[in-house]
Amino acid sequence: MAAVALVTGASSGIGAATASELAERGFSVALLGRNTAALSAVAGSLKQLADQAHLPLVCDVTDPDAVLAAIDQVCSVLGSPEAVVTAAGICVPANLASTTPALWRETIDANVTGTFLVAQAAAAALTRAARTGSFLFLGSEQSIIGVPSYSAYATSKAALVGLTRALAAELAPSIRVNLLCPGPVDTPMLRAEFALTGDAEGARVAEERRVPLRRIASAEETARAAVWLLLDASYSTGGILSLDGGTTGAFMASG
Repeated sequence: MAAVALVTGASSGIGAATASELAERGFSVALLGRNTAALSAVAGSLKQLADQAHLPLVCDVTDPDAVLAAIDQVCSVLGSPEAVVTAAGICVPANLASTTPALWRETIDANVTGTFLVAQAAAAALTRAARTGSFLFLGSEQSIIGVPSYSAYATSKAALVGLTRALAAELAPSIRVNLLCPGPVDTPMLRAEFALTGDAEGARVAEERRVPLRRIASAEETARAAVWLLLDASYSTGGILSLDGGTTGAFMASG
């Protein structure tokens, strides 16, 4: 049987692209998300050889019981997931004055608590099966830098730095834990942010201009980096990899 991977936020964007990359690498993939139709469509598009089986599961990663039930089902149907990618998350731009307590809690729950709950359940499953594994969390350039009107999002992504390092120390040597920090990536979430400005095309141009490489990444190239860190960087744990076109490492004027 094929090795098993689990990807949250797998219905679109980086999560869907990472699920596809893992399937190409020979994994059976469990796809977790909240949209039944989108998950089924992604699962149906994945490469599937004779020893591979893909499992779309509707799951709210902020619900502890739902996460435990999903991990149990993955283990029963496919086996213990030895490669885990937590791509589920939300981003709602809001300045400090308009960030409500509800928005704050929703962002922290989706981006931090969801990652923690999946890692906790997956680590327990690997321990029970006496298996080793690798976890890859999805951070952001905002894990490292501050951007106006993103206080809740930036806080949630910065928290993943601490979670990555703590779990890397705790779970070694059996489970590696690393963090990928992308810059702007062409996903439905980023396109929705552009639309909120009232001038989506202008927002896209401005975003490209602030990136030293002068472009927005594709979900596919981001997924390739995620899978490299997850599978191939075998001596990395507690690592933080920036994949941001230079936004956190090089200053360039926007003109």
